[in-house]
Amino acid sequence: MTSTHAPAHRTRSTSVPAVVTRIAVLGITLAVTVFIAPVLISQQSWMWLAVLVLSAVGIFALYSTQRFVPGKYLFPGTFFLSVFLILPIVLTIGYSFTNYGDGTRGTKEQAVGSIVASSVQQSADSPRYTMTVATAGSPVEGPFELYLVDPADGTVYHGAAETELEEVDSGAVTVADGRVTEVQGLTVLDAGEVNTIYSELMELAVPVDDSSAVRPLGVNQAFVGTTVLQYDEATDTITDTAIGDQYTVGEIGDSHYFVDSSGERAFSQGWLQSVGLSNYERLLTNPTVAGQFFSAFVWTLVFAAGSVLLTFALGFALAVVLNDQRLKGRRFYRSVLIMPYAIPGFISLLVWSNFYNRDFGLINEMLGLDLDWFGDPSLAKVAVLLTNLWMGFPYMFIVSTGALQAIPDELTEAARMDGASPLQATRKIVLPLLLVAVAPLLVSSFAFNFNNFNAIELLTEGGPFPDGSGRGATDILISMVYRIAFGGSGADFGFASAVSVCLFVLTGVLAAIQFRFTNVLEDIN
Repeated sequence: MTSTHAPAHRTRSTSVPAVVTRIAVLGITLAVTVFIAPVLISQQSWMWLAVLVLSAVGIFALYSTQRFVPGKYLFPGTFFLSVFLILPIVLTIGYSFTNYGDGTRGTKEQAVGSIVASSVQQSADSPRYTMTVATAGSPVEGPFELYLVDPADGTVYHGAAETELEEVDSGAVTVADGRVTEVQGLTVLDAGEVNTIYSELMELAVPVDDSSAVRPLGVNQAFVGTTVLQYDEATDTITDTAIGDQYTVGEIGDSHYFVDSSGERAFSQGWLQSVGLSNYERLLTNPTVAGQFFSAFVWTLVFAAGSVLLTFALGFALAVVLNDQRLKGRRFYRSVLIMPYAIPGFISLLVWSNFYNRDFGLINEMLGLDLDWFGDPSLAKVAVLLTNLWMGFPYMFIVSTGALQAIPDELTEAARMDGASPLQATRKIVLPLLLVAVAPLLVSSFAFNFNNFNAIELLTEGGPFPDGSGRGATDILISMVYRIAFGGSGADFGFASAVSVCLFVLTGVLAAIQFRFTNVLEDIN
């Protein structure tokens, strides 16, 4: 009897932690969904809302029962793969067909609101209110709402960028010392948080009627001003009531903006629009852009291939030397040689950037040179390759050392007995066999250096810029994309996304060619 019921007892006892864990996971999932979903709805982030809902449904469908056992193990990896890899790729491809960038990030309604808000003017008799900023979302991203208290009679008003000013029921807010301190269902921002969003807050205007709006004045006050610019939805025009000018929607390039009577762009704000294949046409047909892209592509190939060849050559040579059993202190030498690999890359790059300083850099001082390493395009490229050699050869040394251990000594001994010199044995026997083992790692190293943004940005910042163009002499494709997206002349995310898609395709094609080469090497066996 005891032996018969013992397994059942153990099964029941061990299932309790599993049940508790399952309930905890489902409870946390439900809580997160309920908390985040309203925020996403208020921000109109429909794509992320769909991801959230589908993920929550998937978790409940898989983990609320004892069925679908394979799915329980596949779901976490599939979820993170989709969110952090596949979805960004899809978004990048989608943005490549738009004009997404500075001044064209939101909808047309948001652009009109921003244009009208920027025209609100304060007069000497403009009413002032005590202002409180609240949000249903993030204290950094919003959306933000204004709660105003009239100092004359204590009336509380509420409004947002797309919500007209209206009186608030006193029971929905808490007022202390003449200002709103609490709002039901919303988070009230403190002074520090308001300072963080100050620039965005200064662009916010709450409409009062067709000719006036409320704008913030500092971090805790707001005023009612007159809107000089007024939008007519029926005619889709903006009128300047002060001078009588009217601005209509016109096409400039592949995007639409409000333009004046001469067809010139009247305001910096635009709106997000689809431009089709325009970004790709610009990349491939514009002589200046295409030339910069081709130059960056050639240098990227030279940089990636040169880095791999140089680091492998040095790492392999050192591995062969230290693989000689007759050499004493091999462990010490190996420990010293891998030290550059143990130092964080960004620290090494920042230190080496100082080494190349023309006036007091270590290299010029030690060698008695007066070379402008970062001022001459050719020297800057040499500096990048030398620095990457220093940072990369320890990895190749470790890889080659490990691969050499797997090659039987009898092969080299037999070659020497046949009259081959040590150099010939290494070149004809050791190197081909070693390449079979390390070729995939060389391919991955090439792909890494093909997109090695840190090596360029932290060392030369893409410079020098001899012709004053957007691309520097040492810019590889990925750093060129960064400069397009976040350059000083204004962000152009749509075009940067198009370049990123082309870069993704190029990397895939080159990787496929290299893996074909790897298969050829395997025929050596």
